Amino acid sequence: MIIQIKGNVRFPITLDSSVWIFDDRKILLEEAFNKRVEKTKEEPFSKTAELFDQEIYSQTKIRPPVNKSIKRYERDKILSNSYVMPIEDFIKTTEIKEDATRAILKTNDDDVIIRIEQLQSAYFLFALNGKPLQEDGPVHLYFGDGSNKDDPITGIQGIIIE
Repeated sequence: MIIQIKGNVRFPITLDSSVWIFDDRKILLEEAFNKRVEKTKEEPFSKTAELFDQEIYSQTKIRPPVNKSIKRYERDKILSNSYVMPIEDFIKTTEIKEDATRAILKTNDDDVIIRIEQLQSAYFLFALNGKPLQEDGPVHLYFGDGSNKDDPITGIQGIIIE
């Protein structure tokens, strides 16, 4: 269930998709392509606030948003739905270098090459009908525009940025 993002990045990271079920950033698969949240024009102080948040995180080791308590009906819902995780936050954490142009998705079968822009707006499917992807997992990749909604890239084992 481990996926590494490495290569032409400042900070290589290792992702564990088995814990995303408890992460507030997850999205229902059915809703992922219906509405894409568009970023509004940045306010003058937003970059400063972002840098402040990063500094606080590095000093306090605060973890990403996680459901604090899950009620029984929410648990039943989680254990029966399919979920995707937006990749954007993870890509920002790696700080891809400016000269990077593509990403190589290491899969169980062949390598798949995509543009950095496609990767940044993509989703990882990590739970299908409430269960982790076993056969062709640990994750599947869906492009943010939904263009491969019926044929995702499966069996992703790692990502190399070039």
